[in-house]
Amino acid sequence: MEKLEVHISQLVRGSYKSFTVIYEHFAPQLYSFVFNLTHSKSRSKDIVQETFLKVWEKRDEINETLSFRSYLFTIAKNRLLNEIRDQVRNPLFTDYIEVALYDEEVDSGVESKIDFDNFNKHLQETKQKLTLRQRQIFELNKEGGIPIKEIAEELSISEQVVRNHLSAALRILRAEMKKYFILFVLFFS
Repeated sequence: MEKLEVHISQLVRGSYKSFTVIYEHFAPQLYSFVFNLTHSKSRSKDIVQETFLKVWEKRDEINETLSFRSYLFTIAKNRLLNEIRDQVRNPLFTDYIEVALYDEEVDSGVESKIDFDNFNKHLQETKQKLTLRQRQIFELNKEGGIPIKEIAEELSISEQVVRNHLSAALRILRAEMKKYFILFVLFFS
């Protein structure tokens, strides 16, 4: 494979072939980065696609002397932050924040609430408290973005049974994830 610098230079000049090479090289890394923050397959895929769309649209503004990888990851990070800001502007989310902040003790730091690594670790541990079927349905729907109807068809159960399992899973996870209430609501509402 030719050096990435050559493809970045050709991308700046409008080469779709070089754009494809760059996409194939960076997309898996970028997806992993975003997935580790969102823990949502569908949101991660969307953010990766939107990031590369922006790269293509702004290709003539790319500074070839700076790190392309940093440029790419900054676009993705900013896209994720924009999603979070959009959620925060939602009136229902504002209500959730008020309740969560009211319940938090005064001496707990904001930094501890927004620690994605701990959030993901705690979520994985908490999901182990779900039944196998609850965990499967939660992961398919909330992490995989698969609609309830498709899950019902795939698992050969009724849509109502899927809703019941999902509701039970969310009830357990919300109770266990109180420390990360804001992030949990953000990613799984």
